[in-house]
Amino acid sequence: MELLPLFLKLAGRRVVLVGAGTVAGGKLDALVRAGADVRVVDPDAFQPADLDDAWLVVSACSVEINRAVAAAAEARRIFVNAVDDPPNATAYLGGVVRRSGVTIAISTSGNAPALAGVLREGIDALLPPDLDRWTECARDLRVAWKAEGVPMEARRPQLVEALKRLYP
Repeated sequence: MELLPLFLKLAGRRVVLVGAGTVAGGKLDALVRAGADVRVVDPDAFQPADLDDAWLVVSACSVEINRAVAAAAEARRIFVNAVDDPPNATAYLGGVVRRSGVTIAISTSGNAPALAGVLREGIDALLPPDLDRWTECARDLRVAWKAEGVPMEARRPQLVEALKRLYP
């Protein structure tokens, strides 16, 4: 079964983080940067009702606690990211490259997170150092295309040509 790559707008939405420690801290930082309304729950005090009104759950705990969190999330139809525990997860947070308004996510379906990290570093190294110019060019073209009604199939070749013109 293939995963559906997806980017979520979490700003102002309740996300429950079950866990403590370094791994949970890293997830907390990412959730806060995304603007989520994060509720942190101590793993030893987790109750299924902690997930009420949540849009997403991240569990950075032992397999036993992750399993309990996953069961409570499933009963509420909430996706759960169980850190380094694919059997108890319905969502995976992949390796991410963020630069100049571009976000690239890499997933190994939770099976090889270290490989996702290596791939993330490699992709980041391949991106042009002036990616901000590419983003600005594409954004400006999109405005013109929408105003002029340029069909989708004609846009990519035009973008490639415009990007080539950025370099003498």
